[in-house]
Amino acid sequence: MNNRELTKPCESAMHADLPPRDDLLWQQVHWLGAIAAAGSLSAAAQRLGVSKAAVSQQLAALERRIGLPLVRRTTRALRLTEAGQQLVDDTSAAFAQIAHSVAALHDMAGAPRGLVRVSAPVALGRQHLAPALVGFLRRYPEIRVELELSDRLVNLAHEGFDLAVRHVAAPPESHVAWKLCASRALLVASAAYLRRRGVPRAPQELAAHDCLAYLRAGAAVWHFERACAGAEAQRVRVTVRGALRANTSEVLREAVLGGLGIALLPDFSVSGRSAHAALRRLLPEWNPVGFFGDAVYAIRPWTPGTPRAVHLLIEHLREQFADGFTASLLS
Repeated sequence: MNNRELTKPCESAMHADLPPRDDLLWQQVHWLGAIAAAGSLSAAAQRLGVSKAAVSQQLAALERRIGLPLVRRTTRALRLTEAGQQLVDDTSAAFAQIAHSVAALHDMAGAPRGLVRVSAPVALGRQHLAPALVGFLRRYPEIRVELELSDRLVNLAHEGFDLAVRHVAAPPESHVAWKLCASRALLVASAAYLRRRGVPRAPQELAAHDCLAYLRAGAAVWHFERACAGAEAQRVRVTVRGALRANTSEVLREAVLGGLGIALLPDFSVSGRSAHAALRRLLPEWNPVGFFGDAVYAIRPWTPGTPRAVHLLIEHLREQFADGFTASLLS
């Protein structure tokens, strides 16, 4: 037996005592997080760009190192054990910070780039957000924007949106919000309608008029408030009815322009020149309350930082919306 053969058992024993490589451990923990997010080994493998067998092998290696099962497999689903969930919860923020830091450095390397997915209400998006995007995309040609217009409140995190532009009274506390501008509701009618039916002088008179309401629960009950010097504000509740209900302010605005009746509309929906020329604001001393939000916000799910492309879009919108909407010029 030569000297080389004599040293082999010693070398094997020495390597067996070495701790596993830390870089492989971090990969295994990261992959466990991908399994938790994806819900299956196959989906996690697709997200990571590796084979299902590789994910399974690394998961097994991590379980051997820890000495506890990390996932529980059934015929229908794969779920994390208590130990697996604790490991994911304890490390997810660190991995998110790493991803953010790498993305931030990547942004610094050149021109702003990337995809920004945005959700916005239909009327606000069509009339104000879409025109504002033209200048933004010309300024930053390597940024792409996907704009989805819907009056439903999307779940930003679950549906993959980076940003929402919303008309609300207050943004959700679980999100980061930037106020773009103030907004308000306006009671409006066309001159032709008012010549035919007369001008209401008090909120209570609206019950005898043709009023066009939103197609949603409670939208046919309008609330108004008037400030009183030295006294509590006066409040009035009116139930209205009319020939048309719709789920978007653009439809109601066109009906009002056509002389069909009176409507409560957000100021951004009546800020065009044609609306200014044809519509008259009613009961300006009474403030409609509880119907629309009083501001427009840019909202995004909370993360340790904001991607550069998203930040630039927010700043652009703050600049574009700074003066609010011109509907206040209605008389």
